[in-house]
Amino acid sequence: MNTQKQIEQYIAGQPEQKRNDMQALHQRILQVLPGCKLWFEDGKDSEGKTVANPTIGYGQYTIKYANGTSRDFFQIGISANTTGISVYILGLKDKKYLAETFGNKIGKASVTGYCIKFKALKDINMDVLEAAIRYGVEATS
Repeated sequence: MNTQKQIEQYIAGQPEQKRNDMQALHQRILQVLPGCKLWFEDGKDSEGKTVANPTIGYGQYTIKYANGTSRDFFQIGISANTTGISVYILGLKDKKYLAETFGNKIGKASVTGYCIKFKALKDINMDVLEAAIRYGVEATS
């Protein structure tokens, strides 16, 4: 199954409100990052055991490890969780930047070093979320 179909199935499998929010968020990210590489991580390890929530990924950057190896990964991710939706902004060097810059402006959300978690899109300022996403992509491009 291709990535687009996996994403569609994942979003379709969510409860109605979360499905609507995930679809709207997916479309908004595609507008912000037109033509970006899409990813779908099913949250399972090499043995098929669930170790994380499935995640839709957008964009691409290279992670460089201390041992000299590297691998490509997505820059932005969205995932449904038990209480709402998480938006991951990966690869940021300054782990305080998101919370300090966007935390007070985004609305009812928890903002950590790389994750913005909220219950529903109506609870947050989408323009602030978009600014955080744009920052994350610029910082890792």
